[in-house]
Amino acid sequence: MLKINSTARALAGLACALALLAGLAAWIGPDFIRQQRGRLLYDAADHLRLVGISMVLALATGLPAGVALSRPCMRRWSDRLMQVFNIGNTVPSLAVLALALAALGIGEKPAILALWLASLLPIVRNTTEGLRGVSPALLEAARGIGMTPAQRLFQVELPNALPVILAGVRISLVINVGTVPLSFLIGANSLGELIFPGIYLNDQPLLLLGAAATAVMALTLDALFAAGGALYLRKRGLGR
Repeated sequence: MLKINSTARALAGLACALALLAGLAAWIGPDFIRQQRGRLLYDAADHLRLVGISMVLALATGLPAGVALSRPCMRRWSDRLMQVFNIGNTVPSLAVLALALAALGIGEKPAILALWLASLLPIVRNTTEGLRGVSPALLEAARGIGMTPAQRLFQVELPNALPVILAGVRISLVINVGTVPLSFLIGANSLGELIFPGIYLNDQPLLLLGAAATAVMALTLDALFAAGGALYLRKRGLGR
């Protein structure tokens, strides 16, 4: 019954999203969309590249940092150190972009730096909390059978914390996709190339096209990640 209700909610959400997209497409105009198709695909590819690079960097730094902060010896300092990774979220995105611009100049490098900072906190926090939430009985059993700390981490703790970790990565991904258009302001190409000129020129079709494309990308990547994560968890026996 629960599975049926979840499927019905997912289908209802998909239907609403499709209806909204159809309305936006009709408002923008099919002719205008065809006219801007080449530019849209080019900007979307650059947008995805920025998302991919910054997310790889965020995962490469956020996961080890989350593991380190979850260790018993670090729990005393973890809340204070977590604020370091909160910089990209507490400081306004435009201010982070301005600081990155001052450090690295104009182009993709400062944009990637700012996106990396904005994507870190959900990954670090969820990794830390997921590992802390592993049942003490499981850890005691692992110690009892002679597992080393590394074996406990990779064979017991990380697999059991994986649902929480994946939720953090999913949040980070959506934040990243939605923040990328701001990189236009410091010289990095993205779907912001449609949004900001649309604002400056009061060109509503161009603005709506860029905003709708960003929303579709965020929803699509979120759905694909959620479906892939759920499938992997079910195969590992960790799904609901």
